[in-house]
Amino acid sequence: MLYQPAFEEIFRRDFRYKGAWREQVFHNSNPVVLELGCGKGEYTVTLAGRFPEKNFIGVDIKGARLWRGAKTATEKQLQNVAFIRTRIDFIESFFASREVDEIWITFPDPQPKAARKRLTSPLFLTRYRKFLNPGGCIHLKTDSRLLHDYTRALAAHNHLKIWESNADIYGSGFAGELLSIKTHYEQLFLKKGLPITYLKFGIDSDETLQEPTDSECCGVASV
Repeated sequence: MLYQPAFEEIFRRDFRYKGAWREQVFHNSNPVVLELGCGKGEYTVTLAGRFPEKNFIGVDIKGARLWRGAKTATEKQLQNVAFIRTRIDFIESFFASREVDEIWITFPDPQPKAARKRLTSPLFLTRYRKFLNPGGCIHLKTDSRLLHDYTRALAAHNHLKIWESNADIYGSGFAGELLSIKTHYEQLFLKKGLPITYLKFGIDSDETLQEPTDSECCGVASV
């Protein structure tokens, strides 16, 4: 299933399945797992095959990438997978309060010169908080140590719960079955010898989220 709404369908208005993904799209009451910036959907499709008791939705703006993911899901006859082509800036138009149980962010652009545009910035986390279930988690997997350290510092600065943090999941032996799923870009990064990092954290907070200071980012200690 691939949904490609027109701009006028989602700009300052709700997409037709907002609040009804389980009932109207997946036809079950299972948890919903969202992958943001899913690329070709490697994580979305692989997770869907391993966890049939959950529903998975991949989001990306690149149509050709999503087509590949949707085609693979169809070939594997996976009924618990959907893809949405949209900018993540409009993500609030797609999901209602408490509709999502987990979020995966895999190898996003680290935006080294524009912290506000990072998918783990206060701007975006505040958006996710509107639809992530209380107790739900965000998984960040990236080759960017800058983004890893920034996000960890942001979580600490805002007193958010950090469940797991690792600065080299393969070098440290931390990558189990779940984290060893490799996307196209991850394989390229590994060939270059770049360490892959992982962070699992929550955003259960009613406070206004704040950017960490530069000193906090530089002073982050990670396993």
